[in-house]
Amino acid sequence: MSAPVPLDPTLSPEMAALMAQMAAEGPQQDPTLLPAAEGRALSEQSNRRWNRDLPAMAVAADVWVDADAALGSARCRMRVLVPKDAAPGAILYVHGGGFAFCSPQTHERCARVLAVESGLPVLLPDYRLAPENPFPSGLLDVVGCLRAAFAATAQAGVVEGALLVAGDSAGANLALAALLHEQDAGRADAAAGALLFYGNYAMDFETSSYEAFANGPGLTRAKMQRYWAWYGATGADISNEPLACPLKASDAALAALPPLHLMAGGVDPLLSDTLILHRRLQTLGRGETVTVVPGVTHGFLQNTIDLAAAREALAAAGIAARQMTGRGA
Repeated sequence: MSAPVPLDPTLSPEMAALMAQMAAEGPQQDPTLLPAAEGRALSEQSNRRWNRDLPAMAVAADVWVDADAALGSARCRMRVLVPKDAAPGAILYVHGGGFAFCSPQTHERCARVLAVESGLPVLLPDYRLAPENPFPSGLLDVVGCLRAAFAATAQAGVVEGALLVAGDSAGANLALAALLHEQDAGRADAAAGALLFYGNYAMDFETSSYEAFANGPGLTRAKMQRYWAWYGATGADISNEPLACPLKASDAALAALPPLHLMAGGVDPLLSDTLILHRRLQTLGRGETVTVVPGVTHGFLQNTIDLAAAREALAAAGIAARQMTGRGA
């Protein structure tokens, strides 16, 4: 059991109104109780509501990153979103979805808002999903896209410069794990920084926030246990593997990471994961701060149309991205 953290289950008025609106539309089927392919299709359908009125981009295109046999990555589609007057460089944004669900399309509005706020192209890898492709398949695809980010996107108008990684939920796990992977490969300078949103960084289901929000609202402990079971579907124990559970990384590995922007939602079973990561970084003498957005549930960055908190959080991430890439605030 981890040390207690301050928790407030009160939803913000906007968040409460949005959840009431969704509840009024009828019962929401739990996609994690379906076979993975069916749950994935349901997740794609339910996320369409968040991906309308898309901010305009100078370029919105798909490119392909070739498989890397030595690495073990597969050929991977990557969505490229280039804002008007984009600066050199890019953000490789890894979508969430419990390692098993979602896609670049489910996260496109969120990514477009981040592109506008940061002034950088945002690249979304369509990595392999569990349980059909369990750990480390998706991670290796992300690493392959990280290594090939500029070579693959030059045709879409992305200009080489500082590269950041980013991700939400399982995507934050994969983004952080990709940095740890590249450290091990002697590529500690693979990225200039990372933007990590409400990540799941370990298989500890008894943290303070898991206890407080075991049954939601929104994400639940049972759903997370299902996602982790799918991610570890080979049967091997991944609970102590740093590339699966980054909180298991050594102090030396965490100390050597580039700057991190850490953000979490206040009403989220995964809140403790971010706070524990932040405490470890503080112990190592690093200067990261952590932002906990009060009154919002897991995945709230999907709701940039309805939630001012989502727009404000991505604006703050855009400022962090500008600072990490040497362009000030």
